[in-house]
Amino acid sequence: MQKKKTKCIGLVFGGVSNEHDVSVNSAKNIYKAFLSFKKDDYVVKAFYINRSGNWFDNQISESILNDVPSGCSKIENYTPKNNNFLENININDIDVWFPIIHGANGEDGTIQGFLKMTQKPFIGSGILGSALGMDKIAMKQILSHLDIPQVKYLYINLNIDSAEKHLQEFSNQIMQNLSFPVFIKPANSGSSLGISKVKNKNEIYDALLKASKIDTRIIAEEGYEVRELECGVMGKSELITSKIGEVRYETDWYNYESKYSINNNQIIIPAKVDIEIEEKIKNLTIKSCKALNIFGFARADFFFEEKTNKVFLNEINTIPGFTNKSMFPMLWKASGLEIDQLVAKLVDIAIDY
Repeated sequence: MQKKKTKCIGLVFGGVSNEHDVSVNSAKNIYKAFLSFKKDDYVVKAFYINRSGNWFDNQISESILNDVPSGCSKIENYTPKNNNFLENININDIDVWFPIIHGANGEDGTIQGFLKMTQKPFIGSGILGSALGMDKIAMKQILSHLDIPQVKYLYINLNIDSAEKHLQEFSNQIMQNLSFPVFIKPANSGSSLGISKVKNKNEIYDALLKASKIDTRIIAEEGYEVRELECGVMGKSELITSKIGEVRYETDWYNYESKYSINNNQIIIPAKVDIEIEEKIKNLTIKSCKALNIFGFARADFFFEEKTNKVFLNEINTIPGFTNKSMFPMLWKASGLEIDQLVAKLVDIAIDY
Protein backbone atom coordinates (compact mmCIF):
# COMPACT_ATOMS: atom_id res chain seq x y z
CA MET A 1 0.00 0.00 0.00
CA GLN A 2 1.42 3.35 -1.08
CA LYS A 3 2.14 5.75 1.78
CA LYS A 4 0.06 8.93 1.77
CA LYS A 5 2.13 11.99 0.92
CA THR A 6 2.58 14.54 3.68
CA LYS A 7 0.90 17.79 2.62
CA CYS A 8 2.79 21.03 3.16
CA ILE A 9 0.37 23.82 4.06
CA GLY A 10 1.49 27.37 3.30
CA LEU A 11 -0.23 29.44 5.99
CA VAL A 12 -0.20 33.13 5.05
CA PHE A 13 -1.30 35.63 7.71
CA GLY A 14 -0.94 39.18 9.01
CA GLY A 15 -1.06 41.76 6.25
CA VAL A 16 -1.41 45.50 5.86
CA SER A 17 -5.14 45.78 6.50
CA ASN A 18 -6.83 47.12 9.60
CA GLU A 19 -7.73 43.52 10.46
CA HIS A 20 -4.09 42.50 10.94
CA ASP A 21 -4.50 41.37 14.55
CA VAL A 22 -7.62 39.35 13.75
CA SER A 23 -5.66 37.56 11.03
CA VAL A 24 -2.84 36.69 13.42
CA ASN A 25 -5.29 35.25 15.95
CA SER A 26 -7.09 33.29 13.24
CA ALA A 27 -3.78 31.86 12.04
CA LYS A 28 -2.84 30.74 15.56
CA ASN A 29 -5.97 28.59 15.80
CA ILE A 30 -5.49 27.11 12.33
CA TYR A 31 -1.84 26.36 13.10
CA LYS A 32 -2.78 24.54 16.31
CA ALA A 33 -5.42 22.56 14.43
CA PHE A 34 -2.88 21.26 11.91
CA LEU A 35 -0.40 20.45 14.68
CA SER A 36 -2.98 18.10 16.19
CA PHE A 37 -2.51 15.72 13.25
CA LYS A 38 0.30 13.21 12.84
CA LYS A 39 3.44 14.76 11.35
CA ASP A 40 3.16 12.58 8.26
CA ASP A 41 -0.32 14.04 7.52
CA TYR A 42 0.45 17.75 7.43
CA VAL A 43 3.39 20.07 7.90
CA VAL A 44 2.78 23.79 8.17
CA LYS A 45 5.06 26.37 6.62
CA ALA A 46 4.06 29.78 7.91
CA PHE A 47 4.48 33.14 6.16
CA TYR A 48 3.89 36.26 8.22
CA ILE A 49 3.27 39.59 6.46
CA ASN A 50 3.92 42.63 8.64
CA ARG A 51 1.90 45.84 8.58
CA SER A 52 4.23 47.28 5.94
CA GLY A 53 3.58 44.37 3.59
CA ASN A 54 6.93 42.61 4.06
CA TRP A 55 6.97 38.80 4.07
CA PHE A 56 8.86 36.62 6.55
CA ASP A 57 9.85 32.99 6.25
CA ASN A 58 8.89 30.12 8.50
CA GLN A 59 11.21 30.65 11.49
CA ILE A 60 10.04 34.18 12.31
CA SER A 61 6.46 33.38 11.32
CA GLU A 62 6.28 30.36 13.63
CA SER A 63 7.64 32.42 16.52
CA ILE A 64 4.69 34.78 16.10
CA LEU A 65 2.22 31.88 15.98
CA ASN A 66 3.80 30.42 19.13
CA ASP A 67 3.90 33.79 20.93
CA VAL A 68 7.68 33.58 21.23
CA PRO A 69 9.36 37.01 21.72
CA SER A 70 11.30 37.60 18.51
CA GLY A 71 12.07 41.28 18.27
CA CYS A 72 8.58 42.28 17.18
CA SER A 73 9.50 45.94 16.77
CA LYS A 74 12.29 45.00 14.39
CA ILE A 75 9.93 42.81 12.40
CA GLU A 76 7.30 45.53 12.10
CA ASN A 77 9.88 48.19 11.18
CA TYR A 78 11.83 45.95 8.81
CA THR A 79 12.66 47.55 5.46
CA PRO A 80 13.84 45.21 2.70
CA LYS A 81 16.92 46.08 0.67
CA ASN A 82 14.94 45.67 -2.54
CA ASN A 83 11.34 45.20 -3.64
CA ASN A 84 11.62 41.45 -4.28
CA PHE A 85 9.59 40.14 -1.33
CA LEU A 86 10.16 36.54 -2.45
CA GLU A 87 13.94 36.79 -2.23
CA ASN A 88 14.27 35.55 1.34
CA ILE A 89 11.38 33.07 1.50
CA ASN A 90 11.07 29.57 0.11
CA ILE A 91 7.71 28.56 -1.37
CA ASN A 92 8.88 25.65 -3.51
CA ASP A 93 7.58 22.83 -1.32
CA ILE A 94 4.08 24.21 -0.69
CA ASP A 95 1.29 21.81 -1.66
CA VAL A 96 -1.73 23.89 -0.61
CA TRP A 97 -1.92 27.54 0.37
CA PHE A 98 -4.12 28.64 3.27
CA PRO A 99 -4.48 32.44 3.15
CA ILE A 100 -6.08 33.77 6.30
CA ILE A 101 -5.60 37.50 5.71
CA HIS A 102 -8.78 39.44 6.41
CA GLY A 103 -9.64 42.66 4.66
CA ALA A 104 -7.53 44.59 2.13
CA ASN A 105 -4.94 42.64 0.12
CA GLY A 106 -6.15 39.37 1.60
CA GLU A 107 -9.88 39.08 1.08
CA ASP A 108 -10.25 41.20 -2.05
CA GLY A 109 -8.58 39.00 -4.69
CA THR A 110 -5.07 40.43 -4.29
CA ILE A 111 -3.40 37.52 -2.49
CA GLN A 112 -5.52 35.09 -4.51
CA GLY A 113 -4.00 36.45 -7.72
CA PHE A 114 -0.48 35.92 -6.39
CA LEU A 115 -1.22 32.42 -5.12
CA LYS A 116 -2.74 31.47 -8.45
CA MET A 117 0.55 32.43 -10.12
CA THR A 118 2.38 29.85 -7.98
CA GLN A 119 0.29 27.14 -9.72
CA LYS A 120 -0.53 25.55 -6.38
CA PRO A 121 -4.10 25.15 -5.07
CA PHE A 122 -5.29 27.49 -2.37
CA ILE A 123 -8.13 27.43 0.13
CA GLY A 124 -10.99 29.84 -0.47
CA SER A 125 -12.54 31.70 -3.37
CA GLY A 126 -10.71 32.76 -6.49
CA ILE A 127 -9.94 36.30 -7.62
CA LEU A 128 -13.43 37.20 -8.85
CA GLY A 129 -15.42 35.79 -5.93
CA SER A 130 -13.05 37.35 -3.42
CA ALA A 131 -13.25 40.80 -5.04
CA LEU A 132 -17.05 40.71 -5.32
CA GLY A 133 -17.50 39.42 -1.79
CA MET A 134 -15.24 42.11 -0.38
CA ASP A 135 -16.82 45.06 -2.17
CA LYS A 136 -20.22 45.59 -0.58
CA ILE A 137 -21.43 47.84 -3.39
CA ALA A 138 -20.57 45.41 -6.20
CA MET A 139 -22.03 42.54 -4.21
CA LYS A 140 -25.31 44.34 -3.52
CA GLN A 141 -25.74 45.46 -7.12
CA ILE A 142 -25.34 41.93 -8.47
CA LEU A 143 -27.62 40.38 -5.84
CA SER A 144 -30.27 43.05 -6.49
CA HIS A 145 -30.65 41.71 -10.05
CA LEU A 146 -31.32 38.24 -8.61
CA ASP A 147 -33.99 39.50 -6.22
CA ILE A 148 -31.94 38.52 -3.18
CA PRO A 149 -33.64 40.43 -0.32
CA GLN A 150 -31.48 43.23 1.11
CA VAL A 151 -32.08 46.29 3.24
CA LYS A 152 -32.61 49.59 1.47
CA TYR A 153 -29.27 51.22 0.61
CA LEU A 154 -27.45 54.01 -1.22
CA TYR A 155 -23.82 54.24 -2.27
CA ILE A 156 -21.21 56.70 -3.50
CA ASN A 157 -17.82 56.45 -5.18
CA LEU A 158 -15.95 59.54 -4.06
CA ASN A 159 -14.02 61.78 -6.39
CA ILE A 160 -10.98 62.63 -4.26
CA ASP A 161 -10.56 66.05 -5.85
CA SER A 162 -14.00 67.15 -4.69
CA ALA A 163 -14.65 64.75 -1.84
CA GLU A 164 -16.11 67.35 0.52
CA LYS A 165 -18.69 68.46 -2.04
CA HIS A 166 -19.68 64.87 -2.86
CA LEU A 167 -19.96 63.93 0.80
CA GLN A 168 -22.36 66.79 1.39
CA GLU A 169 -24.43 65.77 -1.64
CA PHE A 170 -24.50 62.18 -0.39
CA SER A 171 -25.58 63.40 3.06
CA ASN A 172 -28.58 65.07 1.44
CA GLN A 173 -29.42 61.90 -0.50
CA ILE A 174 -29.35 59.86 2.70
CA MET A 175 -31.72 62.25 4.47
CA GLN A 176 -34.09 62.28 1.50
CA ASN A 177 -34.17 58.53 0.77
CA LEU A 178 -33.35 56.55 3.92
CA SER A 179 -34.99 56.34 7.35
CA PHE A 180 -32.97 56.55 10.57
CA PRO A 181 -31.12 54.83 12.01
CA VAL A 182 -28.66 54.47 9.12
CA PHE A 183 -25.45 52.46 9.02
CA ILE A 184 -22.63 54.09 7.06
CA LYS A 185 -19.86 51.75 5.94
CA PRO A 186 -16.72 51.69 3.82
CA ALA A 187 -17.48 49.33 0.93
CA ASN A 188 -14.22 47.42 1.40
CA SER A 189 -13.56 46.63 5.03
CA GLY A 190 -14.39 43.97 7.59
CA SER A 191 -14.88 43.30 11.30
CA SER A 192 -17.18 46.36 11.40
CA LEU A 193 -14.18 48.71 11.15
CA GLY A 194 -15.03 52.17 9.83
CA ILE A 195 -18.77 51.65 10.37
CA SER A 196 -21.02 54.10 12.19
CA LYS A 197 -24.61 53.88 13.33
CA VAL A 198 -26.20 57.24 12.59
CA LYS A 199 -29.35 58.24 14.45
CA ASN A 200 -29.93 61.75 13.09
CA LYS A 201 -28.83 64.08 10.30
CA ASN A 202 -26.21 65.80 12.48
CA GLU A 203 -24.18 62.60 12.69
CA ILE A 204 -24.11 61.77 8.98
CA TYR A 205 -21.17 63.87 7.82
CA ASP A 206 -18.74 62.71 10.53
CA ALA A 207 -19.72 59.09 9.82
CA LEU A 208 -19.02 59.61 6.12
CA LEU A 209 -15.61 61.10 6.91
CA LYS A 210 -14.82 58.12 9.14
CA ALA A 211 -15.74 55.63 6.39
CA SER A 212 -13.86 57.63 3.74
CA LYS A 213 -10.59 57.19 5.67
CA ILE A 214 -10.82 53.49 4.86
CA ASP A 215 -12.37 53.52 1.39
CA THR A 216 -13.55 56.04 -1.19
CA ARG A 217 -16.49 53.75 -1.93
CA ILE A 218 -19.11 54.21 0.79
CA ILE A 219 -22.46 52.60 1.41
CA ALA A 220 -25.38 53.72 3.58
CA GLU A 221 -28.04 51.24 4.72
CA GLU A 222 -31.26 51.54 6.64
CA GLY A 223 -31.04 49.96 10.07
CA TYR A 224 -33.95 47.70 10.92
CA GLU A 225 -35.00 46.09 14.20
CA VAL A 226 -33.56 42.66 13.48
CA ARG A 227 -31.87 39.55 14.80
CA GLU A 228 -28.44 38.76 13.33
CA LEU A 229 -28.15 35.26 11.89
CA GLU A 230 -25.14 33.63 10.24
CA CYS A 231 -24.56 30.60 8.05
CA GLY A 232 -21.30 28.86 7.13
CA VAL A 233 -20.77 27.45 3.65
CA MET A 234 -18.04 25.41 2.00
CA GLY A 235 -17.42 23.38 -1.13
CA LYS A 236 -16.70 23.97 -4.82
CA SER A 237 -19.02 22.50 -7.45
CA GLU A 238 -21.38 21.50 -4.65
CA LEU A 239 -21.83 23.87 -1.72
CA ILE A 240 -22.95 22.69 1.72
CA THR A 241 -24.19 24.83 4.58
CA SER A 242 -23.75 24.65 8.33
CA LYS A 243 -26.35 25.08 11.00
CA ILE A 244 -27.64 28.61 11.46
CA GLY A 245 -26.22 30.64 14.33
CA GLU A 246 -27.36 33.80 16.06
CA VAL A 247 -25.34 36.51 17.77
CA ARG A 248 -26.91 38.47 20.61
CA TYR A 249 -24.89 41.37 22.00
CA GLU A 250 -25.27 44.03 24.66
CA THR A 251 -23.77 46.86 22.63
CA ASP A 252 -25.99 49.10 20.51
CA TRP A 253 -24.89 47.18 17.41
CA TYR A 254 -22.45 44.42 16.45
CA ASN A 255 -19.29 46.55 16.24
CA TYR A 256 -15.60 45.59 16.41
CA GLU A 257 -15.46 45.72 20.21
CA SER A 258 -18.47 43.46 20.63
CA LYS A 259 -17.01 41.00 18.13
CA TYR A 260 -13.55 40.67 19.63
CA SER A 261 -13.26 42.40 23.01
CA ILE A 262 -16.46 41.89 24.96
CA ASN A 263 -17.01 38.46 26.49
CA ASN A 264 -20.70 38.64 27.28
CA ASN A 265 -22.07 38.16 23.77
CA GLN A 266 -24.47 35.26 23.50
CA ILE A 267 -23.90 32.80 20.66
CA ILE A 268 -26.86 30.54 19.95
CA ILE A 269 -26.30 27.55 17.66
CA PRO A 270 -28.61 26.39 16.27
CA ALA A 271 -30.55 29.63 16.15
CA LYS A 272 -34.12 29.42 17.39
CA VAL A 273 -35.97 30.05 14.14
CA ASP A 274 -38.68 28.21 12.25
CA ILE A 275 -37.57 25.55 9.78
CA GLU A 276 -38.88 27.70 6.91
CA ILE A 277 -36.56 30.57 7.91
CA GLU A 278 -33.64 28.18 8.36
CA GLU A 279 -34.14 26.68 4.90
CA LYS A 280 -34.58 30.11 3.35
CA ILE A 281 -31.27 31.29 4.81
CA LYS A 282 -29.46 28.17 3.61
CA ASN A 283 -30.93 28.48 0.11
CA LEU A 284 -30.12 32.18 -0.10
CA THR A 285 -26.56 31.47 1.07
CA ILE A 286 -25.94 28.96 -1.71
CA LYS A 287 -27.72 31.04 -4.36
CA SER A 288 -25.74 34.18 -3.44
CA CYS A 289 -22.37 32.39 -3.32
CA LYS A 290 -22.95 30.81 -6.73
CA ALA A 291 -23.98 34.17 -8.20
CA LEU A 292 -20.79 35.81 -6.91
CA ASN A 293 -18.50 32.85 -7.73
CA ILE A 294 -17.70 32.38 -4.04
CA PHE A 295 -16.49 28.91 -3.08
CA GLY A 296 -14.05 27.11 -0.79
CA PHE A 297 -15.40 28.54 2.43
CA ALA A 298 -17.37 31.59 3.48
CA ARG A 299 -19.83 32.93 6.02
CA ALA A 300 -23.09 34.60 5.02
CA ASP A 301 -24.61 37.12 7.43
CA PHE A 302 -28.34 37.82 7.51
CA PHE A 303 -30.84 40.11 9.21
CA PHE A 304 -34.11 38.56 10.38
CA GLU A 305 -36.99 40.95 11.00
CA GLU A 306 -39.35 39.02 13.26
CA LYS A 307 -42.33 41.36 13.01
CA THR A 308 -42.52 40.84 9.23
CA ASN A 309 -40.86 37.39 9.11
CA LYS A 310 -38.49 38.78 6.45
CA VAL A 311 -34.88 37.74 5.88
CA PHE A 312 -32.29 40.14 4.40
CA LEU A 313 -28.80 39.20 3.26
CA ASN A 314 -26.29 41.55 4.87
CA GLU A 315 -22.96 40.38 3.43
CA ILE A 316 -20.77 37.40 2.61
CA ASN A 317 -17.32 37.06 4.17
CA THR A 318 -15.01 35.07 1.91
CA ILE A 319 -12.31 34.67 4.59
CA PRO A 320 -14.24 34.50 7.86
CA GLY A 321 -12.35 34.57 11.12
CA PHE A 322 -10.94 31.52 12.88
CA THR A 323 -10.36 33.18 16.25
CA ASN A 324 -11.72 31.80 19.53
CA LYS A 325 -14.62 34.24 19.20
CA SER A 326 -15.29 33.65 15.48
CA MET A 327 -18.62 32.26 14.38
CA PHE A 328 -17.41 30.22 11.38
CA PRO A 329 -15.60 27.42 13.28
CA MET A 330 -18.35 27.42 15.92
CA LEU A 331 -21.01 26.91 13.25
CA TRP A 332 -19.19 23.91 11.85
CA LYS A 333 -18.46 22.49 15.28
CA ALA A 334 -22.19 22.53 15.94
CA SER A 335 -22.63 20.87 12.55
CA GLY A 336 -20.31 18.00 13.53
CA LEU A 337 -16.83 19.19 12.53
CA GLU A 338 -14.18 20.03 15.12
CA ILE A 339 -11.65 22.63 13.98
CA ASP A 340 -9.04 20.00 12.98
CA GLN A 341 -11.62 18.19 10.85
CA LEU A 342 -12.71 21.52 9.41
CA VAL A 343 -9.25 22.61 8.23
CA ALA A 344 -8.60 19.13 6.79
CA LYS A 345 -11.91 19.35 4.89
CA LEU A 346 -10.94 22.75 3.48
CA VAL A 347 -7.60 21.32 2.27
CA ASP A 348 -9.42 18.47 0.53
CA ILE A 349 -11.82 20.92 -1.13
CA ALA A 350 -8.91 22.98 -2.47
CA ILE A 351 -7.07 19.92 -3.81
CA ASP A 352 -10.16 18.42 -5.45
CA TYR A 353 -10.82 21.56 -7.50
